[in-house]
Amino acid sequence: MNRSFLRTLLGSTALITSLSAALLASPPAWAHARVQTSTPADGATLDAAPKALHIRFNEPIEAAISRITLQGPAGSALATEKAQGDPADDHALNLALPPLAAGAYRAQWVTMGRDGHRMSGAIRFTVK
Repeated sequence: MNRSFLRTLLGSTALITSLSAALLASPPAWAHARVQTSTPADGATLDAAPKALHIRFNEPIEAAISRITLQGPAGSALATEKAQGDPADDHALNLALPPLAAGAYRAQWVTMGRDGHRMSGAIRFTVK
């Protein structure tokens, strides 16, 4: 083998090793936003209707392009204000809720993590 080929091979090996180390050192950048906590909690049964829904994600989200829609006991969409980012927490969304009667509710959320991946899910709760 000639020296030029060996230099190229060693340089390529060093580059691959460096890239691999960089990728392995930063796995959170590859994760997607998911719900960490919510108030009310998913599956909660409440004695009194909540006045707001708060959803906190495991990573910062793009609040400006996030949304939450609320379905009532009959499955119909309920009118709500637009979900807002929490000014004190870039991981969270808040939704002011209208007065809620007894029944089962589903809050469908859509957001995007700072990694650019769109995520969606639902928080279900029941008011007694």
